[in-house]
Amino acid sequence: MPHTLFEIKTHGAGLYEFTRQPAQWVASQADHCGLLTLFVQHTSCSLLIQENADPEVQGDLQAFFGRLVPPSTDPSMHYLRHTYEGPDDMPAHIKAAMMPVSLSIPVKDGQLMLGTWQGIYLFEHRTAPHLRKVVAHLS
Repeated sequence: MPHTLFEIKTHGAGLYEFTRQPAQWVASQADHCGLLTLFVQHTSCSLLIQENADPEVQGDLQAFFGRLVPPSTDPSMHYLRHTYEGPDDMPAHIKAAMMPVSLSIPVKDGQLMLGTWQGIYLFEHRTAPHLRKVVAHLS
């Protein structure tokens, strides 16, 4: 059963679309039908399938989760104890606990069965740049 690894460079908090990489990899698997599983190997980012037509969607999602789980320097987050890796670290772990770290996408004839406006995103929750790794498995 084939698998591969995608690396996504982030430049701070935000949503990073990487639909093209898994779509090209799946297409190279000889008209395979089955299920693509994506799994991010980190605890402070998430994976999402989300609208890819209007960038305001990604901005609004980031703003919403920023208000829902603000940095540990916000007075409402005074109870957090894991703060030595920066004010964005524990909130990033909380966000990753709330959102998926794996996705399952049906594949038919070597094509991802995504909807018209759906894209695959890595949702970076940290403010510093990172190199994130996503494992892909096709079964």
